[in-house]
Parts: sequence; structure tokens; C-alpha cells
Amino acid sequence: MSNLEQAPAEIDCCAGQSPSEIEILEPREVPLGGLRAMTVFRTLPQKQRSLIGAWCFLDHYGPDDITITGGMNVPRHPHTGLQTVSWLFTGAINHLDSAGFAATVRPGEVNLMTAGHGISHSEILTEGTTILHGAQLWTALPDGARDMEPTFENYRPEPMHGDGWSLSVFLGSLAVGSQSSTSPVKTHTELSGAELRLAPGAEIEIVVPEHHEHGVLLDSGSLEVNGHQLEARELGYVRAGGRCLRLKAGNEPVLALVIGGEPLNEDILMWWNFVGRSHEEVLAFRAQWQAEIGAEPGDASEDRFGPFPPNTPAALPAPALPTVKLRPRVNPS
Repeated sequence: MSNLEQAPAEIDCCAGQSPSEIEILEPREVPLGGLRAMTVFRTLPQKQRSLIGAWCFLDHYGPDDITITGGMNVPRHPHTGLQTVSWLFTGAINHLDSAGFAATVRPGEVNLMTAGHGISHSEILTEGTTILHGAQLWTALPDGARDMEPTFENYRPEPMHGDGWSLSVFLGSLAVGSQSSTSPVKTHTELSGAELRLAPGAEIEIVVPEHHEHGVLLDSGSLEVNGHQLEARELGYVRAGGRCLRLKAGNEPVLALVIGGEPLNEDILMWWNFVGRSHEEVLAFRAQWQAEIGAEPGDASEDRFGPFPPNTPAALPAPALPTVKLRPRVNPS
């Protein structure tokens, strides 16, 4: 559980730290669904950077009026070799998966689904949701854990508070001054994830492991990250080697996500909803899924992606494969 202490004074963890360069990852707009598609803003992966630690995917969306776009209603679809991390600011989504877990994703709670060997799940808006606002993230499982049995965890962190700031740590451990918070949610590499809120003009120094790299996604407001300006919907990447992140709000309140972790140092191959290690492996995942849902003939004897309750919307078929050989995603040095 979280270990929280009240700090009598803030400690300057950045003292003596040289200013670090910030790599700005700009979002690209991606429509989810058909004509009434909800637009998401994707900052991971992209050509210049595929991973931050083991974080391999980040979609940011909203505030979205679902009476206009229809919101997020994603029927049953598969995953392999990854963990999905759902974090909402507004709205609620019903989660159902083939490992037997059912949950409602709510603001301030992290829902982490470990796909491992294979899982399928659906994400459907609750009836009372009119505005949807949040983020969907994935982490790549390391080679030693990527074939594990699927599982699911839910956790509501208790926020840390200070002068004009709050920090809710939903994965890993982070500290501010003499306060610290640790999430009990299990990850398979060293990772951190947190929601940050700052009042106008407020500043925070977050103590971080020097061997971790980090990303700061700005949802709203104006924010400086280690002295560099970040605009709304941008993801600021900070290389490993620093022992703290110094974040300062401008003239508006700030809402942001902070992610980090030790570099994965494994070449992963990511296509559609699958994380694998080779072109042939991903082709096998696709063929297995298509056979299991009856979309294409094939060997579905293994039942990799599990059973699903009857009377639910039809499963999503996999898209056609590209005509070129899939290649691993490699980060720049």
C-alpha cells in the first residue's frame, strides 16, 4: 500500500543537476471507429521513439462529448505480450475479458490487464457517461514474462499533496521531498506512472531513479519540464541520468501524466494489438485470432485468446497484414 508522510519542507532534489535536454514527441490524430469516430492523440509509438522504459503505447483522448462522437465502444479484441494500463479523468468504461475479469474503469483508479500468452477483452462505455477523458497506455512485457497467464488488477492510489500540487502514483514508486508513494500493482520491469495536478504557478520536484527514463504527457495548461516548455497534448521525453524531474506550471492549472522506467533493452515487434519478437510470431498470433473468431480458416485448437460470454457484440477481426516484412522497433541511442 502507499507509504505517505507529511513533509515539513520540500527538499531541492535537483540541486547540482545539470539541465537535461527534453525531446518533444508531438501527437498524431487517430480516429477510433467509423463515421462517428472519437479522435485519440497518439504519442507512442512513433518514428523517433518507440519506448520510454517498457511503455510502448500511449493514446490520450478527450474531453470528448460522446453525444457527438459516440465515444469509446470497442468490442472483443485480442492482445499478447503486453500490459494495458487504463487511466481516466472523466467518464467510466466497463471492462470484460476472457480470463473472467469484469470491472468498471473509473477516474482516479488504475486498471491493469496483463495479456501475457494471450487474452481478449472489450471496453464499453457505461450508460451514465456523457464526457470521456483519459489515457490508454501499454507496457511491453520482457521476454521472461511475456508468455505468462493473463491477469487483471485494480488500484485507487491515495494522492500525495503539497503546496499547489497533488501526485497520484498508480504504478511503481515516486517521492516528493520526504513524502513517498508506492503502488502494489505488479509490473515485470521497473516502471512508474502517476497523475499530476498543479495550481497556476506551482512547482514540484519529483525524485526519480537515475537509471530510469521518463515521459511527461501534458493534458492541459502550460508546463515547464526541467526548464523546457511543453504544450498541451505533447509528450516530453527525459533521458536517464537525472535524479529528479522539476515541473512548473504557467498561468493555468496543469493536468499531466508522468511515466517512467528502466530501458527495456529488448527489440520488440508491435503490430495491431500484438507485441511479439518476430514477423513469423506475429503472423501466428493473427492467424490464431482469426481462426478462433471464425473470420478465417485455421487451427484454433489452442484457444489462445480464451472464451467470451455469449450475447456480446461480435469480435473485431484483425486487419490485413502489410505487404512488407514486419521489423522490430528500435529506439535511438
